[in-house]
Amino acid sequence: MARRTRQLMAMVPALGLAVMAASGCATPVSQPSGNSGVSLVQSGKLVTCTHLSYKPFQYSEGDKTIGFDVDLVDLVAKDLGVQQQIFDTPFETITSGTSFSANQCDLAAAGMTITDERKQAIDFSDPYFEASQALLVKKGAGFSDLAALKGKKLGVQQDTTGEKYANDNAAANGYTVVQFEDLPLMETAVRTGAVDAAINDNGPLFDYAKEFPDTEVTKEFDTGEQYGIGMKKGNTALQTKVNEVLKKAKENGEYNKIYEKWFGKKPESK
Repeated sequence: MARRTRQLMAMVPALGLAVMAASGCATPVSQPSGNSGVSLVQSGKLVTCTHLSYKPFQYSEGDKTIGFDVDLVDLVAKDLGVQQQIFDTPFETITSGTSFSANQCDLAAAGMTITDERKQAIDFSDPYFEASQALLVKKGAGFSDLAALKGKKLGVQQDTTGEKYANDNAAANGYTVVQFEDLPLMETAVRTGAVDAAINDNGPLFDYAKEFPDTEVTKEFDTGEQYGIGMKKGNTALQTKVNEVLKKAKENGEYNKIYEKWFGKKPESK
C-alpha cells in the first residue's frame, strides 16, 4: 500500500481509536526475545502495526486478521518464539514513525512501498514483494488507460503512491482526482459509479476484480515498487532478524508457499 505521509498532527488524536487485537495498548519492555537480542514492546508478543483493510495483504475475517503480510510476519514471530499481535492504526502514523516512537508496535507490515521519503522516518527490511499501479473500472466501461478518462473521475486512496501517480498525470489526461479514505471505499465507488475508475496497487485490485466480476483491471503501470516491513529507525537487531527470516523463507520454499496461498500462483522468478 504505497502511501505517503501527510498531515500527521491532524491524525494524532486518532491514535486513541486504533484497535489492538485481543489486547490493550502496547507498553514498552526491555526484555529481549530469547537469544536474538531483539527487544519487544510487549513481552511474549510481536506487535505488528497495519492499516486495515488491504486485502489480500491484511484484512479481517471474523475476529481474526489474516493475509499475505500476516503469514510472513508469523514466520518472524515463530523464529523469536512469540505470538504475533495486530495493531490497526492510521497509515500516516506508521510511515511517519509515530507508532514506533509511541511504542505501539515492533514492526509494520501493511503492503507498504519503500520510498526515500519514508526511509527518512523509519527503517525497512529487504524488499519482499514487487508491485505496480493498476486501473480498476466497471467491466465493459471501455476505460483502457488514463487517456480514456478525459473529463471523467478517477478515484484514489489518500496517502498512496497511486494517489501521487494519479495527480502527476492528471493535467496530461484531463481527469478529476477523487480521494477516498481507504481502499474498500474507493473500490466500492467504482462499482456504484461514484467514480469512473480507480488506481491503486495491482495486487489488491486484481483480488477485488476476482471477487467482484462486474469490475476488471484494464491497465497496469510499471512503477517498479517494492514492499518492505517497517520498524523504528535504528532498530538494527529487529531489522537483521526480519531480513534473516525473509531470506530463509525464500530459500526453503516457505515464501513461495505463502505467496501461492494468497495469489493462486508462484511468484515470478527474477
